Amino acid sequence: MSTRPTVRRGRDRKAEVLMPEPGRDGLGPADAPSVAVVGGGIAGLAAATGLAERGARVTLYEREESLGGRLAGHRTLLADGSEVTMSRGFHAFFRQYYNLRGLLRRTDPALARLTPLPDYPLRHSGGLTDSFARVPRTPPLSALGFVALSPTFGWRDLTALDARAALPLLDVRVPEVYARFDQVGATEFLERVRFPEAAHHLAFEVFSRSFFADPRELSAAELLLMFHIYFLGSSEGLLFDVPDEPFPQALWEPLGDYLQRLGTTVRLGTPVHGVEPAGAGGAEVRTGTGTDRHDAVVLALDTGGLRQVVAASPRLGTAPWREGIAALRTAPPFLVSRLWLDRPVRADRPGFLGTSGYDGLDNISVLERYEGEAARWAAKNGGSVVELHAYAVGPGADRESVQDALLGQARRVYPEIGQARVVDARHEWRSDCPLFPVGTHHRRPTVRTPHPWLTLAGDGLRCDLPVALMERAATTGFLASNALLAGWGVRGQVLWTVPRAGRSPVLRALGALARPPAHR
Repeated sequence: MSTRPTVRRGRDRKAEVLMPEPGRDGLGPADAPSVAVVGGGIAGLAAATGLAERGARVTLYEREESLGGRLAGHRTLLADGSEVTMSRGFHAFFRQYYNLRGLLRRTDPALARLTPLPDYPLRHSGGLTDSFARVPRTPPLSALGFVALSPTFGWRDLTALDARAALPLLDVRVPEVYARFDQVGATEFLERVRFPEAAHHLAFEVFSRSFFADPRELSAAELLLMFHIYFLGSSEGLLFDVPDEPFPQALWEPLGDYLQRLGTTVRLGTPVHGVEPAGAGGAEVRTGTGTDRHDAVVLALDTGGLRQVVAASPRLGTAPWREGIAALRTAPPFLVSRLWLDRPVRADRPGFLGTSGYDGLDNISVLERYEGEAARWAAKNGGSVVELHAYAVGPGADRESVQDALLGQARRVYPEIGQARVVDARHEWRSDCPLFPVGTHHRRPTVRTPHPWLTLAGDGLRCDLPVALMERAATTGFLASNALLAGWGVRGQVLWTVPRAGRSPVLRALGALARPPAHR
């Protein structure tokens, strides 16, 4: 896939476009291959979309009864008789998630189902709160504006920094950042730079915990990549949108209908147990009801699911490739608690608040501020719908104790929660997010595999582009479909990313001072 700089109205003028391999526009009915896409999360939906739009005969296998993967939802009945949707909770759809937003535009061209939240406030238990609402979006003014406006990171703190240790932040280059910093932990890097403790928590820990990881274990390369994506590599800043209804209704049900109109067979409640090379090319996909023959396969699974399928498919891949997949790790457990309260929280509480120093509480959302279903319940009952997140919970922790402690910390942050009666509560415990430990980038699997008919997709893959989280899932999904389409002589999806190197010539020059000398 080639790259050339260009611009689209309404997008960062320095965003990069990645052109697919040249080829014909699509597949004809006579030569349309059959493709199995295993996994109905963001990565699988992107892959299925890229393939189905170009005429492939796609079968989408999803083990759960609904699409969306880690952003799926399910209906539940509250104690008061209300039927509501429970999900894995708050996710920010940042403006630099170009490929994810492009996927959503298939059924919502104006992205009218996304609503902007005005700020990304971050509060430390010491009483300080950072806001990004008034921070300029264009680097380097974004970083300078953050320092100027932040109560936790003032100009005096700059003198305490190890300037040379901080220089790599100014010019993050992908994929070079992994060669330089994957062997360093995120916490170790921040300690080298000597960031003030509160700024450490607020400005950086929020990123590491977005990976549901303890920052002591997280690769510093991933931390620097996040800094690049949101601060100095993109002019989109930390502005983001959220769906105005629960994920299934706003996003995945319309996209599932769209895929079926394109001829995709969507098989919900159908886990795939194994994939084996077929004698005449392609693969056999084994499910609980039989074996299906396909010309190509996309495995768009979470870390645990990918390990299981590959382990159950002994003829798949090569020994080193299989070892790399077997070595993938899953992040520690996390908790999403949603509370339906009999009285409202204060009117000035934001829709989302990131928190630090509150003994495990990572953020609080007030859902009626942006989600229609929650707003209707709150209006009818005179209450609020509040969601609490706890990331990287200790594997041996007692779940009920963690849930109780999380509620106690929420009452510290918003005291009025302590005056409310909890009408009902739901607790989602999960442990299925990829972990990016120190020193593992080189052995992570990529989109391409030892088989030309098999590609991978997902946010746990190695991807030499400045993408992360949901955007990495969507991007690798399209890359997986593009790789298969290129093999059939068909042009795939055009993709976008933030710049793959620092965007400011001045900052690039400063960042070069910390770069190791070139070998001669």
